[in-house]
Amino acid sequence: MAKHDVEGGSFSAKDYHDPPPAPLIDAEELTQWSFYRALIAEFIATMLFLYITVLTVIGYKSQSDVKAGGDVCGGVGILGIAWAFGGMIFILVYCTAGISGGHINPAVTFGLFLARKVSLIRAIMYMVAQCLGAICGVGLVKAFQKAYYNRYGGGANELSEGYSTGVGLGAEIIGTFVLVYTVFSATDPKRNARDSHVPVLAPLPIGFAVFMVHLATIPVTGTGINPARSLGAAVMYNQQKAWDDHWIFWVGPFIGAAIAAFYHQFILRAGAAKALGSFRSNPAI
Repeated sequence: MAKHDVEGGSFSAKDYHDPPPAPLIDAEELTQWSFYRALIAEFIATMLFLYITVLTVIGYKSQSDVKAGGDVCGGVGILGIAWAFGGMIFILVYCTAGISGGHINPAVTFGLFLARKVSLIRAIMYMVAQCLGAICGVGLVKAFQKAYYNRYGGGANELSEGYSTGVGLGAEIIGTFVLVYTVFSATDPKRNARDSHVPVLAPLPIGFAVFMVHLATIPVTGTGINPARSLGAAVMYNQQKAWDDHWIFWVGPFIGAAIAAFYHQFILRAGAAKALGSFRSNPAI
């Protein structure tokens, strides 16, 4: 903590500034063009994200399908799929962070809402834009490659055989926790100030978090950690198996995001300790 002398005394000054908490309801946002511009950015970013990633999944399955003349070792493999998801998040967060914050994921938006980073109105509208963008993105894949799309599962998230519902839910909770925790850490104003000598590009660790989680959980659930991604693929594929365990891909990410928000805001940033200290120091209580 920096110290500054003032007339023989001293006072502590923060070397960072926390933004004020967002209001719960901010109706004024609805009158601002920047709000609608952010919604458009979230819609387009999520659409592009689903288009590239689902196309990668379909391409890999078609190239590795031995029955269709493919090579079992052909295609990009799980590693390539993980890179597609992580790389697209890196690119799209970089492109949209200055416009909408680059959420591209209802779970991220939910975590930031709990931390009072966005208002309720913005959070709900972001989630709507993300889900619509995801449906349109997968719709483009289906329109361009309908035969392959239907044959190879449409990129829909499904609980893999041999795994229980509890294991799938746990994988989604932990995977989303890793992602949202990384988002909070990479965008923390305190980190930016204290580590200003270390050039950290926020989208990079976020993209790597998505990459690593996909490596770990593709064999379990196909990796959701993004309810919009799961919804878009399920809507366009629209087969019973895609809907059987669909709730996992909403409940798991939202729980993981809530835990990450609590951990970062109240444990790492000592929000709980500050609140308790304020409570104890209030003479009126």
